[in-house]
Amino acid sequence: MDIRYGANQIDVKTYDTERLREEFLIEKLFEADDVLSTYSHIDRIITMGAMPVSQVINLEKNIDCQKNLGVDYFLERRELGIINIGGPGVVVVDGVEYKLERLNGLYVGKECRDVLLKSEDSENPAKFYMSSTPAHTKFETKLITLDIANKVEMGSIETSNKRVIYQFIHPAVLETCQLSMGCTILDTGCVWNSMPCHTHERRMEVYMYFNLPEDNVVFHFMGEPQQTRNIVIQNEQAVISPSWSIHCGCGTSNYAFIWSMAGENRTFTDMDHVKVSDIR
Repeated sequence: MDIRYGANQIDVKTYDTERLREEFLIEKLFEADDVLSTYSHIDRIITMGAMPVSQVINLEKNIDCQKNLGVDYFLERRELGIINIGGPGVVVVDGVEYKLERLNGLYVGKECRDVLLKSEDSENPAKFYMSSTPAHTKFETKLITLDIANKVEMGSIETSNKRVIYQFIHPAVLETCQLSMGCTILDTGCVWNSMPCHTHERRMEVYMYFNLPEDNVVFHFMGEPQQTRNIVIQNEQAVISPSWSIHCGCGTSNYAFIWSMAGENRTFTDMDHVKVSDIR
């Protein structure tokens, strides 16, 4: 498990490209028959990727729950969100199977002991992207398909940001302790996400970019609104965004991204908007 500590906005002003990437970028999420995980001390969110090919993977692979979390099993005091961005897969939670097609999600509640991950086709393996946050109450495990997710259309072709937001783990769909999670898909010819940008002092966020064609990148913008920086992100990489930072991006092609949020509340519209003319 990769451990990241919280960086403050004063120090970040002095970071060069390499230091920014070390602090905020998660470069690799998927490896065959493995679970890759990054623990951020910013609201203690854990970002994970699993790609079962020839094996059934236990969620806790490579995670020392006693050492890393101080518990006996991963979800003893946590909740979990999963979105599959690969081929058809299955998640088995305490013996109950949930089939996840591409862009299907699953919320797994606190106190579930065993989480197993597998693909239905080794030639087209599932890619389970996962976010986990601390939880104080157990809520029901639930499968969320695209038709169940709360759908919001935003932006326009004229501003190059026409997009559809699918809110999977969201108050309009189900109850959780603090985790929110969903997927935003940009239309062909649209490259800007989350613009005009915002911060939300009461929550942090992780963006994971995917569906990015080969040899294309996203320029992810972060930092205080008047002290912006950028991180160049390739397909299936993620970036950690502290509460004080803007989080938006512009790609060399259209793309999709999964957003995960943790913090004081679950109010999706709780944002501190920034005028485009005020960005520096």
